[in-house]
Amino acid sequence: MKKLTLLLLCVFFSATGFAQIQFDATIQPAFGAETVLMPPSPLKSQVIFIGGYDMVEATATYGQPAQTVVSKDWNDFIGFTPDASGQHLGWISINHEKVVSNDNLGDGGGMTTFLIDRDSLTDSIIVVNQTLLDGRSGKFFNVDFVNHTGETGMNCGGITSTVDGRIWTAEEWFRGDNTDIADRDTSLFTIGTGTANGQAAPAGFPGWNGQTIQKYQNYNYMTEIDPRQAVAIRKQYNWGRQAFEGGVVMPDNRTVYLTVDDTPAFFTKFVADNAGDFTVGKTYVYKQDATGSKWIEIDNTDPNKMLNFKNEAVAVGATMFNRLEWIAKDPNSNKVYLTETGRDNPASRWADESAAGATHATHTLNRAAFVQGTHPDSSDYWDYYGRVLQFDPATDAMTSFLEGGPHYANSPDSTHYPYNHLSNPDGLNFINVNGQSYMMICEDLNGTSHGRVPAGLSDRTCELYLFDMSDNTPTVSDLTRISVAAKGAEITGAIASPDGKTIFVNSQHPSSSNPFPYNHSLTYAITGWDQSITTIKNIQQEQADYDFYPNPVSRTVYFKEVGDFAIYDLHGRRLEVYRNVNQIDVAHLAAGTYFIQNKAGITKKLIVQ
Repeated sequence: MKKLTLLLLCVFFSATGFAQIQFDATIQPAFGAETVLMPPSPLKSQVIFIGGYDMVEATATYGQPAQTVVSKDWNDFIGFTPDASGQHLGWISINHEKVVSNDNLGDGGGMTTFLIDRDSLTDSIIVVNQTLLDGRSGKFFNVDFVNHTGETGMNCGGITSTVDGRIWTAEEWFRGDNTDIADRDTSLFTIGTGTANGQAAPAGFPGWNGQTIQKYQNYNYMTEIDPRQAVAIRKQYNWGRQAFEGGVVMPDNRTVYLTVDDTPAFFTKFVADNAGDFTVGKTYVYKQDATGSKWIEIDNTDPNKMLNFKNEAVAVGATMFNRLEWIAKDPNSNKVYLTETGRDNPASRWADESAAGATHATHTLNRAAFVQGTHPDSSDYWDYYGRVLQFDPATDAMTSFLEGGPHYANSPDSTHYPYNHLSNPDGLNFINVNGQSYMMICEDLNGTSHGRVPAGLSDRTCELYLFDMSDNTPTVSDLTRISVAAKGAEITGAIASPDGKTIFVNSQHPSSSNPFPYNHSLTYAITGWDQSITTIKNIQQEQADYDFYPNPVSRTVYFKEVGDFAIYDLHGRRLEVYRNVNQIDVAHLAAGTYFIQNKAGITKKLIVQ
């Protein structure tokens, strides 16, 4: 009877197509791993740039000659600019969030750009040698801010325009006075006096040229760069001075939505008078409870208002958020998605602004009142995990799309830790494969308590997830884990190549105890998504239908619940018994077909590779 049952199971599982899956398409939880975990074959992974290790070509700066020096570190945002000529794949732009003083690369943060191709035989990424107009030659190039726009600071997120590949870097590092900046020169700064080096007009701004400001006030803008020539173009003084994190240029090439990593954070919008010219237009802040238009204009021709944008937003009663970070448009809809990363207890950070007239978002008020029985301004209000928000430009409606979690008052240990979890989403983007869009969500854990990592772990572990946008009822259980950063690192910057084959991602500021190169910030590529995305969908379905996953498996089988399990071979012989476990290692088993039976007698087929 047992043999007949096994035969029927074999027929059933072959019919479902699960046996067609040739690899573990999802990365398993691996807390405290000292290397970056990436999907196995047929997906191909490679490190393409190592921050603080690879050499970059620098311009003449602070009296130092142009020379080759070690790059800056803490890779964060990744921008991608396609090569319109079709000769190459395009340019990669990497933000460096770490703030340092550097004679050759400039003080503060910075960026590195490089040109890439795709190997026609292997699909691997190749970094291409270039010679720039300023005479620099090599593979990796430091973006010259000092001689064009003045220094930059804590380059965190940014913007890649999907219209034309233009790149902006976000200067998140909000400074209050000159003692807070790393500059060697803290004298007054006059806008429009950047040195051109014979490449372009001085990097000023219409209506702002000649305006003299404090040196620290020249930080905290979205700053456009030219990745092809590795130079800064201009700081967007007319978008306001804020702790910027992300932005998205809409298809009209006039509207830009902007996010700010702060508590309170304000959601802003710029609308250009003419497509592609972002120097002239109007700047707005979002007020969710406004009657009529939800967008309140802040006069961007008034330098004082732009320099003190947050005060202006509070004065008009704008809506407050808890750390708005990255923002991206779904390529298959007109909807925009934002990460609200969250902060444990935000009350102390926005209570003053609330008292001064700024307002809370509807989803925040609902969470506080109906979930926690409190108010957002109360010290009892918590927001440990954050969420992904959805904004509909057609209606100006802002709603919660995907809540992080699950919630734990106390972190469970690794044995009872949930397979599916999401904490503090930060980086956000989309990959489009064969007409279907998938959201990419990067974690940046802002703590290790309340279930963000298993109990007893002090090092955070951040993960990269895919979400199939054809699913209209998103939950954490619908996420597919596709990569894990090295111990201590944030995972960030995820962006897809336009052909849908490769995802580029960063492992930022990992633990220095990790082995090389995983003790440095890395930019790595995962290629093969155009061939593998259907397998991801099968794995997602398998996780929904099975008591265990992945299947097929080459290493570890994970169970959705702790229990007793036995493994049988094709002949019905019991090989092993495991009690009170939620995972088992099958790497020692020969490749082939097996069966797992739980305590209730339910038998499932298992393929070991």
